Amino acid sequence: MAAATLLAISFIASPAKADPKYAGIVVDARTGKVLYSDDADTLRYPASLTKMMTLYLTFEALEAKRITLDTPVPVSKNAAAEPPSKLGVRAGGSLTVEQAIMALITRSANDIATALGEFIGGSEARFAQMMTNKAHALGMTRTTYRNAHGLPNTAQMTTARDQARLGMALRQHFPQYYGYFSTRSFNFGKQVIGNHNRLLGNVRGVDGIKTGYTRAAGFNLVTSAQADGRSVVGVVMGGKSGASRDQQMRKLIATYMPQASQGPLNASDQIAALRPATPPKKAPVPVPAPLPTVAAPSVAKVAASTAAAPLPVASIPVPESRYGDESMKSAYAAPQSQAQIKAAAPVAALMAPAARAPAQLPAVSSAGEVPGIDRTTTASTKPVAASSESGWVIQIGAAPNESSAMTLLQAAQEKGGQVLRSAKPFTAAFNANGSEIYRARFAGFGDQKAAVNACNALKKKGMNCWASLQ
Repeated sequence: MAAATLLAISFIASPAKADPKYAGIVVDARTGKVLYSDDADTLRYPASLTKMMTLYLTFEALEAKRITLDTPVPVSKNAAAEPPSKLGVRAGGSLTVEQAIMALITRSANDIATALGEFIGGSEARFAQMMTNKAHALGMTRTTYRNAHGLPNTAQMTTARDQARLGMALRQHFPQYYGYFSTRSFNFGKQVIGNHNRLLGNVRGVDGIKTGYTRAAGFNLVTSAQADGRSVVGVVMGGKSGASRDQQMRKLIATYMPQASQGPLNASDQIAALRPATPPKKAPVPVPAPLPTVAAPSVAKVAASTAAAPLPVASIPVPESRYGDESMKSAYAAPQSQAQIKAAAPVAALMAPAARAPAQLPAVSSAGEVPGIDRTTTASTKPVAASSESGWVIQIGAAPNESSAMTLLQAAQEKGGQVLRSAKPFTAAFNANGSEIYRARFAGFGDQKAAVNACNALKKKGMNCWASLQ
């Protein structure tokens, strides 16, 4: 029996030995427990997994009613010039937001990813800044974006663990849109476009999420699966082929799904599990007249729609020219050397920052703090042990300084009322591009369901928030 177990473990881990680009992780989506990990914190190229964040920001704009599923998305000359895979909409043309979502999920269309980025962010570069800032706000601290599609840029990096975070966030934060990831085919004009994700319909419980490939990245896949009250998110990066990548994910799901915790699904999971094959089209929400080509809601409006001050904008280098024949030959040819893909320090748990001692408030000061060191303080006058702030938390926003984060917490307590009566407010500082940012969070939730329910109640009160593991 022991020999068989060792053999199974060796078999599952074999891709890491066969391919130095391989990285993988499987997470129990109900508890956040890591069930399997192999180089999960080493930097890798995301390729088209990038479009998961493009879709996250699109869903966020939909939820905030800045756009609707029927809002036209203009396709600029810049977007139309993206290399395949692409939908092929000509410059000056347009498609709806819903069609754009389907194009990203099925064909992984680079032209439409750029069009969405330009429309929502105002420009390709600005949208990449928004993507990076959102990634850091979600705890994806090792992820940097430079474009909306995932075509090669040596500065655009992520980790398997960060992609698992994003996969969980998409399902938890946008259950009303998550069903799009199970789309098997998409009709656009005379085209019938199939989904690149071959596990849909072939592996029990799989409901998405996204594939990706460039020569430098290898074959990537983020997969969500739910069955028998169990729920996991798996990530495979750096596969040698699409078939071997898919086979590895099949093995991971078969091995670790039975090890995931079992229990009733939370409200978000129930909505996702009960979704129709194609999500119902929502009634249009009245919006102003369509914006001109590549114009979009201003960044100021985007920031104002959130409950907190925005994260500082990162400095995003933009390629001096579009991707030409030679650059694309390089992009889909030899990968970067492993020396160029530097390993990141591992972290202990999926969503957990390093352990740190709390400080007592309201005597709060950032004086004497060492830049780059995460720390946690509680918004209560009573000190709270760091261990008591572990588990599921909800985040209501982030601010450029601790006093602003405290103000957010106090305002949330006043507006949240009974919802936050027994919650423990605290701030968590982290370094982003040389600037210290403070997350405003509440702890004290027994499990994922409690945190998600609290967050849903706050949203009904007009407050933005999300649940995550601390």
